[in-house]
Amino acid sequence: MKLKANRIRPVALCAGLLLACGVLVSCGGGGTQANTFVAKRVIAFGDEMSVINADGSKYTVNAVLTTDNTKFDCASNPIWVQSVAALYGLVFPQCKGDVPAPASRIWATNHATVADLATQIAQQANDGGFASDDMVTVLVGSNDIVAQFNTYPGVPESQLIDNLKRAGATLAAQVNSLAERGAKVLVSTTPDLGRAPVAGDRSSGSTNVNPGVLTRLSAAFNDGLLGSLNNDGRKIGLVQLDAYVQAVDSSRAAGGGLFINTTLGACLATSLPPACTTLTMGTDAAAIPPPTVVSTANGLSWLWADAIHLSAGGQSGLGAIATTRARNNPF
Repeated sequence: MKLKANRIRPVALCAGLLLACGVLVSCGGGGTQANTFVAKRVIAFGDEMSVINADGSKYTVNAVLTTDNTKFDCASNPIWVQSVAALYGLVFPQCKGDVPAPASRIWATNHATVADLATQIAQQANDGGFASDDMVTVLVGSNDIVAQFNTYPGVPESQLIDNLKRAGATLAAQVNSLAERGAKVLVSTTPDLGRAPVAGDRSSGSTNVNPGVLTRLSAAFNDGLLGSLNNDGRKIGLVQLDAYVQAVDSSRAAGGGLFINTTLGACLATSLPPACTTLTMGTDAAAIPPPTVVSTANGLSWLWADAIHLSAGGQSGLGAIATTRARNNPF
């Protein structure tokens, strides 16, 4: 049985946003695990949203060392795969602390698309393969969506939607294959990029069509994924990042919620991720309508780091709903 593409919309159910979105991210499971799964390794596939570089930098708002602010503090402002790994007391080689030889792996790469996932999986297959006590994370698709969007309106939206539905279905096939290899899998939907800074002006009365187009393209990709993903919560856990982004954005627009800004990127244009740190924050001067008093951005209370990448606060939220899913699915 496959997951239905017509999912419950989050806002109607999310009174407590993070908790409710954690409840929504079910994939055939739900409830409490009969037996607690404990991963021996976490293996991360996908795009830069799951990358830690060799210098400890990440594609978010990075922390810096208090003893040397020219160096990244990779353990602080963790990205979502670090949160999942921490659930099992694990770390990655790129941010290993005092662990001499971490077994976990990050095969995710910057600018990766769905087409790159097969190569990443092959790398792990050649590096020892997969085991029943592996937790695999998968997050990819934003770069596919942006690439399709960049051909609009030269290519009709209907064709872009078909292309992205196929890409989502291709991703589902890879995830299903990973589960059949014996690993447990946490797969995330892509964020709703119609709610991201890349979409541009979303203010009341705006005639900008980009937010609507990007939301529909994001939905097409995610619907393609869910329509072909095996609905077996013993093997696959679904993390609905799109629902989370929609919920926190709608809450902010209503004057509340977890974030004070969900429309602009927090990082300076001259210091975008992975170079962005807590010392290179921009301002809300470009907000529409303009602010009465210009305020400095904050990597925790602003949702986005740049046009399409989550801030440290956004990554923290993603990590929270992912670890909730890891705890609650009957792996």
